[in-house]
Amino acid sequence: MDQLWAPWRLSYVAAPKEKPKDDGCFICRGVAETADRDNLLVHRSELSVVVLNRFPYNNGHLLIAPKRHRGRPADLDDAELLDLQRVLRDMLGILERRMTPDGFNVGLNLGAAAGAGLPGHLHWHVVPRWNGDTNFMPVVGDTKVIVQSLDALYDLLAADLAAR
Repeated sequence: MDQLWAPWRLSYVAAPKEKPKDDGCFICRGVAETADRDNLLVHRSELSVVVLNRFPYNNGHLLIAPKRHRGRPADLDDAELLDLQRVLRDMLGILERRMTPDGFNVGLNLGAAAGAGLPGHLHWHVVPRWNGDTNFMPVVGDTKVIVQSLDALYDLLAADLAAR
């Protein structure tokens, strides 16, 4: 069995946690404002938004969230759940066409103990993966290489979304 080691994550997991400053929810702020590019908000559906992760695990890392500030799947209504799944399906298709990854990690961190950096606003992580996308840099150089800027990724996805 192959193993994927991510020792650089230990420093985050083991570090003492400071009380987060209360500057509000970045997803709610993005929903409320019109400066989508500044907020890295690349898509709005009727009930959901897609935001580029400002601190990506990998190139193309997206966050898909309901527009309403809800912390658990049980807090969503059926229309929101369906909309989120449709947006997830559509974004996976766009990422497959535009970035040709070998796979994806799609996940949800429920609560701070599970690793949620924003535990009050439910959001799915979509992380494209390529065979061999981990290398020596994080281990030896304490550096994760992301090969595309957030601006370039925003332009790539926005162009595809606009063409739909």
